[in-house]
Amino acid sequence: MTAKKVLIITGDAVEALEVYYPYFRCLEEGFQVDIAAPHQKKLNTVIHDFEDWETYTEKPGYLIEAGITFADVTPENYDALIIPGGRAPEHIRMNEEIPGIVRHFFENDKPVAVMCHGSLVLTTVPDVVRGRKMTAYSACQPEVESIGAEYMNEMDYVDGNLVSGHAWPDLPNIMKEFVKQIKETTVHT
Repeated sequence: MTAKKVLIITGDAVEALEVYYPYFRCLEEGFQVDIAAPHQKKLNTVIHDFEDWETYTEKPGYLIEAGITFADVTPENYDALIIPGGRAPEHIRMNEEIPGIVRHFFENDKPVAVMCHGSLVLTTVPDVVRGRKMTAYSACQPEVESIGAEYMNEMDYVDGNLVSGHAWPDLPNIMKEFVKQIKETTVHT
């Protein structure tokens, strides 16, 4: 049996826990995982934390290797998609390859996990998320609503193949559902 394949799309300033936790969790399940970014390189991650500020704080994190570029992605070769948060979504959504990649997973009803600010990437494909329900970091509520999705004020939310989460503390619930959905999908080769 061929291993399930998961694609993570991100870039510099990805939230460390939101890329590392799903990456290792998927590897633990025996899934093949590719991290795609604008350039094939070691990505700089950031650590967001909730301290005594009115917003989150940010510090440098570990490096993580992006093995392929967005231009090299063939979405049909993957069973599921992960879009982590951090500040990476702000700039990767400007890449011309992103809408086609993301659209494929929604149009083919493949599992999609979107965490925190990852919801900003969905602004590139409003037609495929219009009418859906999802959560995201609270500061992203205006963007979620601007694309016609209903913002759910919950820590994690499942709407069919769309598994969304508010922030990194919600990763256990997000990944439990996401892994379950991947295991239920047909393998794509």
